[in-house]
Amino acid sequence: MNRHKLTKTLLPALAVLALAACQTNSPVVGDGSVSYGDAKAVEAVTTDLGSTDIQTTAETMTRSLLQHPVIQTAIRRRELLVASPVQNKTSEYFDTSLITDTILAQLQKNGMRYVVEGANMQNQVDELRRQNQSGLYKKSTTAKIGGMHGAKFRLDGSVSSITKKNNSMKDVYYKINLRLIEIETGIVEWSDEKEIRKSAKR
Repeated sequence: MNRHKLTKTLLPALAVLALAACQTNSPVVGDGSVSYGDAKAVEAVTTDLGSTDIQTTAETMTRSLLQHPVIQTAIRRRELLVASPVQNKTSEYFDTSLITDTILAQLQKNGMRYVVEGANMQNQVDELRRQNQSGLYKKSTTAKIGGMHGAKFRLDGSVSSITKKNNSMKDVYYKINLRLIEIETGIVEWSDEKEIRKSAKR
């Protein structure tokens, strides 16, 4: 066999061996008592608000927002949105930013831009100060103070609940309300709500 034929024969085999070497089995940490589940599966462990409730609420609100002419115009004009924290008026604790973060991510995928909200604004201010006042950065590369963009719209809302229970049953009714407010005028341009009822035997 000449050198050319040998090379043509060996190269595919070497490629297969190289790929096999790269495909290592990752070790499993722990005793195997924890397993992965489907993040989109229906969660019905308790009557508390769960992952399924957050997902369905975010999907419903995002769909409603994207169908509204104000949002369509805002996307076309490259206007900005900011999300205020959703008020938790229930008796249970959960992170309401899960709702707004999911909605913002979906809106951005559809062309809507947003700015950091008040809770995270301090990080933005600190970084601007660090670049402009620490003396550590080249002036030609620093982000200039006074250049941040103001949002035209603000998204806010609330989550409320009513709980009823007796010796055999617990029933919880949730209402999640969101509003889109034009910041300059204070006009509510859009609002929608989602109702959720969860029951469990005691």
